[in-house]
Amino acid sequence: MAARRNRDGAALSLFADVLREARHKAGLNSDELGAKLGYSGAMIRSVESGHRLPKPDLARAADQFFGYPKIFEMMEERLRDLPFPASYRPFVPHERTARVLRIFEHVLIPGLFQTPEYARAVIGKRPHTTEDELENLLAARLARQEILARDDPPLVYAMLDEAVLNRPVGSAEIMRGQLVHLADLAARVNISIQVVPYSAGAHIGLLGAFVIAEAPDMSATVFLENAADGQTAEDTDRVAQIVAHFDALRGEALTVGASRDLILKVAEERWAN
Repeated sequence: MAARRNRDGAALSLFADVLREARHKAGLNSDELGAKLGYSGAMIRSVESGHRLPKPDLARAADQFFGYPKIFEMMEERLRDLPFPASYRPFVPHERTARVLRIFEHVLIPGLFQTPEYARAVIGKRPHTTEDELENLLAARLARQEILARDDPPLVYAMLDEAVLNRPVGSAEIMRGQLVHLADLAARVNISIQVVPYSAGAHIGLLGAFVIAEAPDMSATVFLENAADGQTAEDTDRVAQIVAHFDALRGEALTVGASRDLILKVAEERWAN
């Protein structure tokens, strides 16, 4: 654990040191560099001090401004896992490279589908967490969503308990925006979203949320959510068990079309401003 923390600190310090050195060579203060990159001087100072992780857009802007061949981008990619709990980090590369993702959530909108406002409302409830830590967590969560915008996005099959649509997270405006965003995602050809309705009663998914990441070679890894930051598992017996749970839940879910209609109905009727 100590060795990992040392590596994490070294990686973060490297980005901060290179950015500071490039800024000094350009003869700019942090406010001036921030203005050129589209960020505040306070953000630049936080990154250079190692308190805030750089955002992907900041890294790209820095490379473009300084004329670097994706140096900052490559360093930023290596930092994206830092805010995640140690138990989740082993799953991150599987999610990034997955050919197929199968997701079940019974409490919250899945992280890959969260709007910035919804994600901030969720992350803001973490106890004993500083503002910088919250911002790092938010940036990392939103950066995960880039896999949905890449040229070859994964096929995503998501199932949500109906309670997810009705649980208030933030304001009514945040909830409505989140559900409209969810419906928009459901219209994409590579994303299938189904709702397990209240009428299904008790179901196997109430035991906990999970994600199954299927690699191009058809191997699979699962992430199981729990109160202790979750667990990543690759053993075939556990994977087979979770796949069976997912298949059982599909039998309880509404069709894709009916699910999207329900999502929009709840957005307009439950969360109308």
